[in-house]
Amino acid sequence: MSPLTAKSSPLATELSPLTSLSSPHCDPAAIQVRMKLKPVRALIVDDEPVARRVLREELESQPGFEIVGEAENGVSALEEIVALQPDLVFLDLQMPEMGGFEVIQQLHGGSHVPVIVVVTAYDQFAIKAFDAGAVDYLLKPVSQPRLIQSLERARQLIGNKVETAERLAQLQEIAGPAAAPRLQKIVGRLGDEYILLNASEVMAFQADGEVVWIVTSKQRYLATQSLRKIQAKLTNSSFRRIHRNALVNVDHVRKMSALTSNRWLITLHNSQEFVVSKRMARNVRQILSW
Repeated sequence: MSPLTAKSSPLATELSPLTSLSSPHCDPAAIQVRMKLKPVRALIVDDEPVARRVLREELESQPGFEIVGEAENGVSALEEIVALQPDLVFLDLQMPEMGGFEVIQQLHGGSHVPVIVVVTAYDQFAIKAFDAGAVDYLLKPVSQPRLIQSLERARQLIGNKVETAERLAQLQEIAGPAAAPRLQKIVGRLGDEYILLNASEVMAFQADGEVVWIVTSKQRYLATQSLRKIQAKLTNSSFRRIHRNALVNVDHVRKMSALTSNRWLITLHNSQEFVVSKRMARNVRQILSW
């Protein structure tokens, strides 16, 4: 029995598989529509040649998907992602020297952010990655129905740059060593590029109507979420709401000055200034240990 068609673990079949694209129950018209769509360009990353071959053969049997390359280690994976710009990456988590999570850590966004489907032989890694935001996970040995389901989910996400970047940011938050504190990631837009920022390098978030700006020491980026969602994401961090239109990282506050009995002025390390109410200033003073 082929490893791909072997019975998968109970965890791998928790989600009911979609009907195979080659199934007689699948609408022929729907298949024709899929065939006319631009092929999804996929990269396979796995240190096991047999695993790569089996996954390649199965993907080649599915309409609308094109294998643009393979990588046998994390270093090659990063090079191929930059060179080939695949839409979809099947990423093995357990590889020598540089594993899948280390590859994820090295992805910094840009004009092209791939959808990541993690592949692993261990349930705990799959659950961790899937819950954090991977579009899907595949447990080895990979079953055909689960693969088809992953391909369907990936196609739905490809083309949505904001959602793809946000999911990659979520994956990066858990990609560090288990003993390290959770690293919060923020997605910022600069033109057609989506940049993954560490929350620690963000000085402030500033809303201008419906637009939210991410302020760093060297650059401003457009946020992909509302100020309210960003504040909820950064709960229990060094960020504090000082105004209905501003969220400030107190680690970057250089000084606070009293303007009146009810108004304060906060100056950040980049010399940008924000006005804050006396009530809000109390919250900032607490974290600064004033």
